[in-house]
Amino acid sequence: MMTVVEIKFESWQLSDEQFFQLCQDNRDLRLERNAKGDLIIMPPTGGKTGNSNGRITQQLFNWSDNNGTGIAFDSSTGFKLPNGADRSPDAAWIPGVA
Repeated sequence: MMTVVEIKFESWQLSDEQFFQLCQDNRDLRLERNAKGDLIIMPPTGGKTGNSNGRITQQLFNWSDNNGTGIAFDSSTGFKLPNGADRSPDAAWIPGVA
């Protein structure tokens, strides 16, 4: 079972540039931020989950390539969400970006 570590930053907030640099300086960690700016450290997945995620990502990329109406992304991609959070989904697809 995975345990997500959440570090609260009550007294200060990381700017987008500082968060990006933190991620660059710690490439072995999967870092995200919630809408409040708290830092989230995601643990690595196990083999079974990693295999399943890889297959889902492969299918999404194949579908996206054949569909041609958008672009697919893997789990290493970070997205700034409308609520201010920075998250990295297991796989993502955005329409209209080709």
